[in-house]
Amino acid sequence: MSVNVIFGSDAGATRAVANRIAKRLQGRAVDVAAATVADFESPRLLVLGAPTYGMGDLQSDWEANYHLLEEANLASKRVALFGTGDQFTYPDTFVDAMGVLYDTAVARGAEVIGFTDVAGYDFTASFAERGGQFVGLALDEDQEPNKTGDRITAWVEQLRNGHGL
Repeated sequence: MSVNVIFGSDAGATRAVANRIAKRLQGRAVDVAAATVADFESPRLLVLGAPTYGMGDLQSDWEANYHLLEEANLASKRVALFGTGDQFTYPDTFVDAMGVLYDTAVARGAEVIGFTDVAGYDFTASFAERGGQFVGLALDEDQEPNKTGDRITAWVEQLRNGHGL
C-alpha cells in the first residue's frame, strides 16, 4: 500500500513525528514545502500533519502551500490526520490546525479516518474536536513527549485494524 505523510515543521518536532508515522506505515514523509498536488492524490492513504502555532494558526509552510491541498482531488481517498500542539500554553487552540486540514480534506471529498478520543488531554477548546473526538491523532511534544510513542502505536494499529490497511 502506498502512503504519503505530508507535513509542515519549523522546529522539527512535527517532522520527527511524520517520519515515525511514515516508518510504521511503510510510507514516505514529504515536507509540504516540497510537495506537489500528485503527492496528495497518488497514495492509497494520505496522512496530513501540522503543528498549531500561536492562536490556532497553520505553520508557515502549510500557509504558503495550502493551495496544493485545496487543488487536490481527494474524492473517495482515505485521509488520516495528526497534529502537534501545546495543550497547557495554548489550551484554547490545542491542535486547531488539524481541524483546518480536516475541513479542507472533507470538502475535497476525502474519507477521514483515525479519529481519537479526547480523554487524557488537558485543554479547554480545539477546532480539531468534533463530537467528543479529535479528527486525528493529537500530540503534545512540548509537555508530554513521553506519551507520543504509545499514542502513535495505538493510532497506527487503529488505522490498520479498523480500516483494513
